[in-house]
Amino acid sequence: MSIFHSLNTSASALTAQRLRMDVISSNMANIETSRGKMVDGEWQPYRRKTVSLQPAEGRFSSMLQAAMGSRDRGAAGYGVTVSRIQEDVETPFKLVFDPTHPDANEEGYVQMPNVDPLREMIDLMSATRSYEANVTVLNANKAMLMKALEIGK
Repeated sequence: MSIFHSLNTSASALTAQRLRMDVISSNMANIETSRGKMVDGEWQPYRRKTVSLQPAEGRFSSMLQAAMGSRDRGAAGYGVTVSRIQEDVETPFKLVFDPTHPDANEEGYVQMPNVDPLREMIDLMSATRSYEANVTVLNANKAMLMKALEIGK
């Protein structure tokens, strides 16, 4: 086990949380975008995007075996990776009555993105707290490594 495993783990978490914050920012920026992309010849509103995370090595069993002293210690996963960024297709679009809007249908309703600002702010706070926690872990690891170097003097 390298002394840098904990640093690499924190670095992967920082990268993942930063990407999560970027996707949330994109969702917030497109909260009023009624023309996101063309589907079957019609403009569809912007769809909310979500980030899915997974362990770097994928399987819990390999990490458990490595922690229990298996010979194959290199099989354990360290850190987190982004498995995918997907569109939220389950949440319906919001219908807003605005007959003057260029995208209004015959009844005067406009389909608006399925982005909920409250949900996005909660997700952003969660990602920010995770980012801050990993910065704290990174700084603690750095301090321990510095103390270890001082012992060697």
